[in-house]
Amino acid sequence: MKIKALVAAFALAAMAGLTNSTAIAQSPDQDWSNINILFVPWSKSSNSFFEAVVNGAKDAAKQQGVNLDVQFGEEDQQHQLGILETGIANKVSAIAVNIADDNAYIDMLCKAMKGGIPVVTFNIDDSRHGAPGSTCRMAFIGQNFVDAGYVIGKRMIADQGIKKGDVVFTPVEAPQATYAVERHAGVQKALDEVGATSEILGTGNDHAQALNLMTQYLLGHPDTKAIIGLGQTPTSQAVQAIKDAGLKIPAGGFDVSADILENIKNGELTAAVDQQPYSQGYFAVTQLALNLKYGLYPSEMDTGGAGLIDKSNYEQAVKWAGPVR
Repeated sequence: MKIKALVAAFALAAMAGLTNSTAIAQSPDQDWSNINILFVPWSKSSNSFFEAVVNGAKDAAKQQGVNLDVQFGEEDQQHQLGILETGIANKVSAIAVNIADDNAYIDMLCKAMKGGIPVVTFNIDDSRHGAPGSTCRMAFIGQNFVDAGYVIGKRMIADQGIKKGDVVFTPVEAPQATYAVERHAGVQKALDEVGATSEILGTGNDHAQALNLMTQYLLGHPDTKAIIGLGQTPTSQAVQAIKDAGLKIPAGGFDVSADILENIKNGELTAAVDQQPYSQGYFAVTQLALNLKYGLYPSEMDTGGAGLIDKSNYEQAVKWAGPVR
């Protein structure tokens, strides 16, 4: 009984401490409305994947009592650089940005950091991850792409019998983007272990275009052993492309959407890597706010390097697919 009482006492103390911490962060005596965080996804605003990312960012801004300005780069480097340049000129408090090129943003983001504007990257980072000569930022909140690629590659090999000499189709929205290069490296690492190879095809983010391109590839390569989509768009279209090409091959890939989860439920998609996009937006903004308020340094955060969704656990993701997952 004494032990239970002590446990209860500690629990109450912890809850009280949490309550007090929350009160400090949201104290009515503190006005954080002068904090303005610029949040810049590189993608098009129509890309459904970023719904959860932006929702996380907005929830964090509301909880922290700071202002958030979300502007999409529309997959145009010059447009995105223009947004960043304007933000720096207007003396934004902080910048959260995801980048798709190792070199295009170095000067701009280093200018921000040198000018006292803290920067974190989310979703996609410079592949050098903060090493000398890479893009200036304090931390990256997102997926370890190589590890994630290796995990889905190993799963497809184990479940689908991929072996020496087999060719795996690895379509991706933007083949030259950091996430695509690193995810493919992870997948190929797994394939190398069994002597299999892979072929990449750029699909873009438009689902109809991706379906057409993937179907045409499969029609021209009927000996393809499997598909591993390296992004949400090709993964969501993989099952239909296989059907349209008249083939019966397995598929797996990355990310969560209603289509992907339905395909997993039906057993038509082996598994998908969940990178938890809501967390990317939420913790990017939260960590910047804490840095600006209290000087707390942002931390590197892996939001889903190895988490797989398959038929055994897909139901947990169904309810929140889109807004959160």
